[in-house]
Amino acid sequence: MSEDATGRRPSIRDVARLAGVSHQTVSRVLNNHPSIRAETKDRVLAVMAELDYSPNRAARALVTSRSHTIGVLTSSATQYGPASSIAAIEAAARERGYWVSTANVDARDPSSIQAGLAHLVAQAVEGLVVIAPQVRVFRALAAQPIGIPYVTLQSTEVDPGHALSVDQIAGARLATRHLIELGHRSIYHIAGPQDWIEAEARMRGFLEEMSDSDIPTTAPVLGDWTAEFGYYAGRELLRVRDFTAIFSSNDQMALGLLHAIRDEGLDCPRDISIIGFDDIPEAAHFWPPLSTVRQDFAELGRRCVDLLLGQGTGEVDPAVLVPELVVRSSTGPRR
Repeated sequence: MSEDATGRRPSIRDVARLAGVSHQTVSRVLNNHPSIRAETKDRVLAVMAELDYSPNRAARALVTSRSHTIGVLTSSATQYGPASSIAAIEAAARERGYWVSTANVDARDPSSIQAGLAHLVAQAVEGLVVIAPQVRVFRALAAQPIGIPYVTLQSTEVDPGHALSVDQIAGARLATRHLIELGHRSIYHIAGPQDWIEAEARMRGFLEEMSDSDIPTTAPVLGDWTAEFGYYAGRELLRVRDFTAIFSSNDQMALGLLHAIRDEGLDCPRDISIIGFDDIPEAAHFWPPLSTVRQDFAELGRRCVDLLLGQGTGEVDPAVLVPELVVRSSTGPRR
């Protein structure tokens, strides 16, 4: 933006003066108000271009009572799923002319959750997305009024009316059924952290599919999402080796399992089949390439923004997205 001789940047009143209109008219041009005549709009836009004027977002929010900002409250921005969800929301918001402001909070500290929410509300966000894998975050939010439209990307019993989520149970059943259809009956499940909503849902899907197929199960192993845990869990399980397949609750732990199998001198999938969850970008390049369950984060972000801005099509149920089974070389028939 250009500056005058005093170093001051041009204001909306400068535009109005040179265009011969009121500053309210300039504001209406900025907001595409239908009452503005075409010749007036063209004259105002020409002056804006001459002055290299662009509206200050904060000032514009005061004038229009709209910030064109969506808030994201998250407690796990570094994990693949939440990070991918945030990126998808940002992309969908940009297409609609909106910005995204993110507050990353400590899920163990209710005061941090309250402060994060207050921070976003103070920015006059027009809608809120809650990406918090732990139930305790939703309990903390339920204890205080939010006051703006919001969507949660986890399905919980605490706040089911605002949930937009991927069907984690269905995805886990897809992965487990794939192993069963390959002839496997001795199947282990490496679960995620016990306090994560997705981990609980994926474990439930595994157990339901095994039960419906009348296959006995052993207790799932509780992990921490890391490849390091997958490696050491794999080394321990291979001491007994009473299984032919493992369903890992995420792709990173599956990577560690593949490493452990290789270190033991075994082959995947000839000796042991491995399937993961998430379809991270690297999954297709593991050795062997990893069978997994894909979540459509781009579609999740688009629907999330549409719901917040009141643009849902109503053509499909907006609350649940169904994941997709991706079969690669890490799974094969039981031998």
